[in-house]
Amino acid sequence: MRHGILIALVSRSRPAPRHPWPRYPGERPDGDPAGRLHRCRGGAKEAPTLPELTGIDTTAWLYKGSDLTRDPEWKFGTLPNGMRFAVRKNGVPPGQVSVRVRIDAGSLNETDSERGFAHFIEHLSFRGSEYVPDGEAKRVWQRFGATFGSDTNAQTTPTSTTFKLDLPSATQAGLDESLKIMAGMMEKPTITDASVAAERPIVLAEQREQPGPQVRFGDAIRATFFAGQPLADRSPIGNIKTLEAATGATVKAFHDRWYRPENTVVIISGDMDPALFGRLIVKNFADWKGIGPVTPAPDFGKPDPKAPVSATIAEPAIPAVVTLGVVRPWEYKDDTAIMNQKRLVDVLATRLISRRLETRARAGGSFLQAGVSIDDVSRSANLTSVNIVPIGTDWEAALKDVRAVIADAQTNAPSQAEVDREYADFDTIMRTSVETARVEAGAKQADDMVGALDIRETVAGPETSYKILQDAKAKGMFTPATLLASSKAIFEGTATRALVNTQTPDAGAANKLATALKADVSGLAGKRRAQAAVDFSKLPSLGKPGVVASREKIAAFDMEQVNFANGTRVLLFPNAGETGRVYVRVRFGGGYTAIPSNRPTPAWAGDLALVAGASASSTRAISTSLPRAGGSVSTSGSTTMRSRWARSPRRRIIRTSCG
Repeated sequence: MRHGILIALVSRSRPAPRHPWPRYPGERPDGDPAGRLHRCRGGAKEAPTLPELTGIDTTAWLYKGSDLTRDPEWKFGTLPNGMRFAVRKNGVPPGQVSVRVRIDAGSLNETDSERGFAHFIEHLSFRGSEYVPDGEAKRVWQRFGATFGSDTNAQTTPTSTTFKLDLPSATQAGLDESLKIMAGMMEKPTITDASVAAERPIVLAEQREQPGPQVRFGDAIRATFFAGQPLADRSPIGNIKTLEAATGATVKAFHDRWYRPENTVVIISGDMDPALFGRLIVKNFADWKGIGPVTPAPDFGKPDPKAPVSATIAEPAIPAVVTLGVVRPWEYKDDTAIMNQKRLVDVLATRLISRRLETRARAGGSFLQAGVSIDDVSRSANLTSVNIVPIGTDWEAALKDVRAVIADAQTNAPSQAEVDREYADFDTIMRTSVETARVEAGAKQADDMVGALDIRETVAGPETSYKILQDAKAKGMFTPATLLASSKAIFEGTATRALVNTQTPDAGAANKLATALKADVSGLAGKRRAQAAVDFSKLPSLGKPGVVASREKIAAFDMEQVNFANGTRVLLFPNAGETGRVYVRVRFGGGYTAIPSNRPTPAWAGDLALVAGASASSTRAISTSLPRAGGSVSTSGSTTMRSRWARSPRRRIIRTSCG
């Protein structure tokens, strides 16, 4: 199930059900979701989601094998050639239509001589096809108001290649032409010796420029955690040798093998009738035929228990850090309510441990930050990961302290008050997703559908997600005993592996790390801190109210600026999009302009030091500074990060939005 916070949280593996039906063509029975196309629960005939599309199977293929309530806003279809689609109406923002075309092939589908070809084809597809000459697609979409790199883009991951288009002021004619272009990009892109030679310098430039310290650290994580599996050395960017050797014939062979309608899903969420979306998809994609016989999907392998348990890297540009991983085989699971409820127990266990780690760090521990998370990585492994940023370079002490907190969580049950706190936080997150669902952008919904397909799950409306949480609570699934059991289980697996960044080379670091992973940490966790009852009466006084120096209307934006005598400014503006809610954003200080440019500073840790948030925020904070285990490559070549620092020096700005 993919919605809100649940989209990135995955439970420990359990035995996968065996399915006699094929999923994607040639794929092993436990590995993929297309079997949902051929399967109906109890043999009952399902109602079509778009009955006006005659001759097309519009049953909800995504939900076959799942007992979750189908999100009624999504409409589904399967063309006679095997291509599937999912469409819905969404008016956020008004007039926009977001299109995603997902090919179920990425860098893990490459052979050794094809390294980087999936990403290469992503580039070539934008150059031209049977329907448009070289470079014309970009010019067409520019006429429709789309900007290349933000509104038109693509991304190659180990498991898929996704083409993205956001039409800001879409019309039926513009969408029709856009889908015709995208259909040509998928079926008949221009792949010749000439086009490969023309695009090769651009791809090689990305390959040369990408390997910064974070990329190298991410490569080292994959090589360590997934040793013995293709994911260990299958970065989507490829390598120089295979990219230089690529020809029109070899790249086209990869395209013809994997770019097939059976491997394709078209997703549209936008401000038009879903039936229109369906008709235009049928019009532009129904004639597509795969070339040659179906190729069986590759085996992504299972974690190798005999691989080395530790590794080291020396990157002076990133902090000293220890990354610990417990790996288990990835196995397909039907996306059911009980599966998600068991998953939620694991989620709360990770949040509880992360909160204790945060408390330990703030109490003067040997580490600045540590957090626990669980994820499915590129359908190659189910992973429990622990990221640790030590104070200074004493990573051994930090690892020992973190392992002690984890060991304590595996030995001693939490209090009911701790469980209730984690549940209350998570309940707030899920309830907020329900309250804000009507202003969720169509582009996000399309991206969430892509993500669900990547991990072989469904999508669920926020009300369904929230009800699953509430039902689990009503069943008594969140107790000290269940969280204790989960805390044990999520740290069990095929192997435990770790990587340390020492900043400066240390030949003995790998052996030290292997030894540290076995060190006895019993009794080192210290005394747990109980949460005290706190209310506003126990907080320090805020002092005298500020003096308003002036007020002024900003008519163009329906805003008001209030200037206080001490220099603080408040921007007030109404927002009818979310009734009954008030948002407050505070910005202060000099932002990046106040950071010295001639020496290193700890400014990167500012949000951790200044804000004592929930454990999930701590995990997100470190995830923005460390690479993910799976890896991906985008044609735009850029990464967008939302800064929490103010841009205006020496001024505090408070923005308030009232619904």
